[in-house]
Parts: sequence; C-alpha cells; structure tokens
Amino acid sequence: MTRTWTPGTADDALSTIAATSRLVVALDFDGTASPLVLDPMSARALPEVAVQVERLAALPDTFVAYVSGRSMHDLKIITEHDEDSVVALAGSHGAQYWFPGAGDEDAPGAATEEGAREALWAAAQPIVDRYDGVGLEPKTFGMGIHTRRATPEAEAAAFAEIDALVAERFPQWRRRSGHRVLEFSSRAEGKDTAMAVLRDHFGATGILFAGDDVTDEDAMQVLGPDDLGVRVGPGETAAGVRVDTPQDIAALLEALATERAAGRE
Repeated sequence: MTRTWTPGTADDALSTIAATSRLVVALDFDGTASPLVLDPMSARALPEVAVQVERLAALPDTFVAYVSGRSMHDLKIITEHDEDSVVALAGSHGAQYWFPGAGDEDAPGAATEEGAREALWAAAQPIVDRYDGVGLEPKTFGMGIHTRRATPEAEAAAFAEIDALVAERFPQWRRRSGHRVLEFSSRAEGKDTAMAVLRDHFGATGILFAGDDVTDEDAMQVLGPDDLGVRVGPGETAAGVRVDTPQDIAALLEALATERAAGRE
C-alpha cells in the first residue's frame, strides 16, 4: 500500500531509513530532482533540492546519487557536475557510472554493434522531422524520442513509425516508454541494476530511491524491507510513499537530512 506523505508530517518509514547505518539516497532527475521541462537539456535540479543533496552528502555514512536514463555525457551537463563532486551518477538506466574518487565506470556488458546507433539515428531523423514538436535525443546506447512539445496525435503517429522502424532494424533492443518519451537501447540494464551497483559500491544498509516514471519502477520493485521507495506524482507504483511534486521531494529530503543529522550528534 502506497501512502501519501505531506510535508511537515512525521513518517515512521522515513525515520527508519534516516537511522540506517549506511544510507544511499538515489534520485531520478527529470520529474524528481527537476521539474519536467520542454527542452530536455535545460533541466536543472530545483535549488531547494540541490541544497538538501549537498546537506545529505556531507553527513557521515550518507551517499547521494542521481540515477537517470540520460547518457552520462548529458547527465553530467544537467546535474552541473564537476570532477570534485561528492554526488555519484548512474546514467543510461544503469549501464554507466561515475563515482567520487574513482571517476567513470561502465557496467560490464556487450558493446553496441559498431555503427548501429548512428544508422538508427539517421533512419529515425526523417520520421521525427515530419512531426511538429517531436525531437530525437542521441544516447550512448541508443536513442530517445521526445514529444513534450507535440500534440497527442503527433506523438502517437511518430511513436508508431519509430516502433515499426526499430522492430525491423533492431528487434532485440530494449524498449522503454515514459512521460512523453520513447526510448530504445542496445543494453538491457535498468534502474534495478543501478540499485544493486550502488548498494554494493557504498555498502549500503538502506536505500531511499525516488522517481516519477515507469522506468523508475524497475528500481522500486527490487527495494527491500530496509529500503524506501518514493513515487513523485500519479501512477501505479511499488513505492511505499508518494509525494506530489519535485518541491515535495525537497521537503522530504530536508526532513530526512534533519533526522539523520540529529541521530548522529
């Protein structure tokens, strides 16, 4: 059962995760740390979220990561990342990582066939160009088709053509759909993989993961009894807690940081 958390109220599950020995706070970016925006590359974390991320990352035995479907290159841009950051990154749905003190690491797995993604981009671009408000996002292991500026009719038509193209050319690639986006990847990793990698890397005794989209449910479904999933916005979810907006995520992170800091005094 998922319950709605209201900012300013106490919550037993939040208190429990705040007290875990080694905590990982893993946040989806688009729609969670940042509001959804029309231009995907203009997304930035809300200032109030960024403040709490820094506050949490400064606490003992507390580790923060952004977990996104974005390629690592784009994720570093939108998170305003620098090489001195104390915030870890998991990109491409768990196929790419950057860790403080270690740098970039790719998850083991088969490389994309040489030239395959470029061929797909070239074949998809004329389809995208036929529909107003539809855009193509090249990714390290595939592509995303964004329709935030498009009408529902244009979205449906463009997605149908793209689906047919990929089914013909790369039927084995993984398909994902989300809020006004359709993605294809030559890699099979999902955010469930990211949870396992982050847990192992940091030796976490508990993970708080927050996300807003269908792809985030891969992570929600592998969280254990010592973890906490937080869903942002509507939709079916395996998360224990729901909040309405990214602004509420900032409030939840503030409550988490306050409780965790108090427990370590």
